[in-house]
Amino acid sequence: MIELYTWVTGNCHKIHIALEELELPYEIRPINIFKGEQFTPEFLAINPNNKVPAIVDLDGPDGGPFRLFESGAILLYLAEKAGGLIPSDTAKRFEVIQWLMLQMSGVGPMGGQALHFRQFAVEQVPYAINRYTNEIGRLFRLIETRLGQTPYIAGDDYTIADIALFPWVRMEQRLGQSFDTLPNIRRWYDTISARPAVQKGLRVLADRVAAPGPLSEDARSILFGDQQYQVRS
Repeated sequence: MIELYTWVTGNCHKIHIALEELELPYEIRPINIFKGEQFTPEFLAINPNNKVPAIVDLDGPDGGPFRLFESGAILLYLAEKAGGLIPSDTAKRFEVIQWLMLQMSGVGPMGGQALHFRQFAVEQVPYAINRYTNEIGRLFRLIETRLGQTPYIAGDDYTIADIALFPWVRMEQRLGQSFDTLPNIRRWYDTISARPAVQKGLRVLADRVAAPGPLSEDARSILFGDQQYQVRS
């Protein structure tokens, strides 16, 4: 059994989807990041970086509990554990890993900054908005080109690399992008969206999301301000 510490975010959706696709048993442990539950000593013992998602596999590699954080590492671990969504062939395997790393090092961080400055920043900073919107646009065009060559991002088969990209690509409008100019991404997105495991994964904790609106001052402090940057031992 896998204990999944999670909330409703793009990075958490990766793990929801992967667990459903791989048919691994799991239990949800909600961590409300708007209320600061990511800073409790109990959660910091699992992820000292105070971010979701994180997992505890009660049947880990040595037969006992195994803690893991960082969504890319979790995806690799789950694929290894279940024996799916990543090829065994070395060349094909590293094709998947390189696109997974692109999501982790590029699409996620640049998308996160674009989302922050476009939606959450108190002060509108045109330079920052343009900088990150343009960079995520460049990355979307890279993905568009790749998906014009292969059905899925790492080749002929659906893998954890697709799962990693999907929750970020689906936010295209919030990131200042449009599928109207990205037909290959649209085809790929529609194919993945139709998968039952993807639909089920996206419904995890969906009832916990409040109606869209401005963040409260307390939530803003927790996510982006003083509470986020407190020194914790």
